[in-house]
Amino acid sequence: MGKYFGTDGIRGVAGETLTPSFSYRVGQSLKKVFDPKQIVIGKDTRESSDVLALSIATGALEAGTDVLYAGTVSTPMVAHYAKEEGIIGVMITASHNPYQDNGIKVFDKGYKLSEKAESDIEAFLDSEETLRTGRYGVFRMNKSVTKAYEKLFETLNLEKANLQIAIDTANGATYEIAKKIFKPLADEHVQIGNMPNGRNINLECGSTDLKAIIETAAKNKSDIAFSFDGDGDRVLVVDHRENVYDGDLIVYIIATYLKKQNLLNKNTVVLTKMSNPGILRALKDQGIKVVQTDVGDKYVQAEMLKNDYTVGGENSGHIILNHLLQTGDGMLAAAYILKILHETRRTIASLVKDVEIYPQKTENVKNVDKKVVENKRLKQATKDVKKKFGADSLLLVRPSGTEPVVRITASHKDEAILDEAIETLKTIIVEEGREKDG
Repeated sequence: MGKYFGTDGIRGVAGETLTPSFSYRVGQSLKKVFDPKQIVIGKDTRESSDVLALSIATGALEAGTDVLYAGTVSTPMVAHYAKEEGIIGVMITASHNPYQDNGIKVFDKGYKLSEKAESDIEAFLDSEETLRTGRYGVFRMNKSVTKAYEKLFETLNLEKANLQIAIDTANGATYEIAKKIFKPLADEHVQIGNMPNGRNINLECGSTDLKAIIETAAKNKSDIAFSFDGDGDRVLVVDHRENVYDGDLIVYIIATYLKKQNLLNKNTVVLTKMSNPGILRALKDQGIKVVQTDVGDKYVQAEMLKNDYTVGGENSGHIILNHLLQTGDGMLAAAYILKILHETRRTIASLVKDVEIYPQKTENVKNVDKKVVENKRLKQATKDVKKKFGADSLLLVRPSGTEPVVRITASHKDEAILDEAIETLKTIIVEEGREKDG
């Protein structure tokens, strides 16, 4: 991670670390690094998103770059349009974070930035250079981003499924486009999380808080329900029996379907090191190979693009269907699940009946120096736990790339052993992290 870029763009507290003046500099940096003729800018529904989007636009316009402003659209919509038009795309969002945070994601012709591009942008941000070309760019409102995205779904030739579905759009970027996409795909369609007010994005809704969609699915006896995050690049799935299907299970469902259709390129999927060991075992039993990357969908995407793999994702719900779109897209993954259910005439529960998910827990340790992950005592304790866990287990201790926490993620068949390990590591992180701060 760089000074400003984390695992998923730039992120910070709106008005504090992420200010209009900083965003203006980002707009200027695009001219310096990419020299684009035009860029497209979209945003989510946070109250700070308008001013940050227009600040980036101002920086770009003063540098002589034309700006297409798409308004409230999802991250995948911006990425798709940027690829179709061969331009730079910018999305103002902090994804699944609360409304106080915001962020900036940049796409180069639809793809996440290279480390060099991120480094070059950061160098400009820290410089005193200001770009004036003698020509102002032109600012235009743009509806083509939405039209291009709708056309993408039309090319899939999806049939209406005889299903009752529910969707939670997290009071975020997909609250308008989702009803256009899903209403034609199911007999009955219920939507919640579709009344944004600037401050309720991801608030007690969306993929980070499934209570609302679980209750909605149960109340409406929904065959399947989808819960998106604030910018629409994640999805988690539930059914009316309160079963939850995370990104690992979604990848499993899609991969096994594609394998049967002879469409799974190289018979391989891409997951991260955070994936549940039970999923890895289940995929192996299906004759499907797994490549694991570091945590972060940009690493999943890079591996998929490098080797032309068809499907990959994270258990958080980032799902990439590389044969359709080059970036994670919650709505596209959801539509593909509907396609599978319609064609196979099966329930989602039956599609994962052979998967045994091991107990897995995540502990976010706050108020510590994230450099504690390099602490010798913590490193040794981590080694000891891994040795005790043995094969078919998971243990990750890492600083979050998007939040100010150190994250412990662990999975083991024996939940008692799992809980003991997490508590041991948490205690060490708190003790050593605070000592370092002092």
